Amino acid sequence: MHSKQYNEFEERTSKLSDIRGPKAAEKQHSKGKLTAWERIAILFDEGTFEETGRYAAPSDVDFGKVTKIPGDGVITGFGKIHGRLSFVYAQDFTVMGGSLGATHATKIVKVMDMAMKLGAPIIGLIDSGGARIQEGVSSLAGYTNIFHRNVQASGVIPQISVIMGPAAGGAVYSPALTDFSFMTNLTSYMFVTGPNVVKEVLN
Repeated sequence: MHSKQYNEFEERTSKLSDIRGPKAAEKQHSKGKLTAWERIAILFDEGTFEETGRYAAPSDVDFGKVTKIPGDGVITGFGKIHGRLSFVYAQDFTVMGGSLGATHATKIVKVMDMAMKLGAPIIGLIDSGGARIQEGVSSLAGYTNIFHRNVQASGVIPQISVIMGPAAGGAVYSPALTDFSFMTNLTSYMFVTGPNVVKEVLN
């Protein structure tokens, strides 16, 4: 029993190493962007960051292709910035375009709750194509939970959003509810929906 569990643990660790390896970094660098891990390494004091939800399993879906990567495309955790406790979630665009599914959202909500409980800032490093269509309503429900936390945290703790890539669909609403929003030059975009949807709706 223990051997089976350990093998499963090793398999998840191997998958994470692959997705966070040189190929993923090269893909981001070719677009003029850093990886989620590189961003966290720059943001936090060296050796202080602790990841949460590292092996969280993505939700099962009834249709479409979903890359089953532990962590579900977002790195969450806490550490110190100039000696001060801070919480963060950094979306990983190399995993399904950083799209938000149920597990992805649950991880963000948990780290937001931790930040509120301890009175510490929460920082979102946004690099996402929006809701994960394959997960349907579950994905949209995940966004509502995040927005609810944004409202609860307003005036209680500092909320900071840094747009570092595309922020499409649901991904733009949370930054709009935070205290500060920053956008990087050349690589960041914010739009509620794509041009084809706008054209269809407005005829």
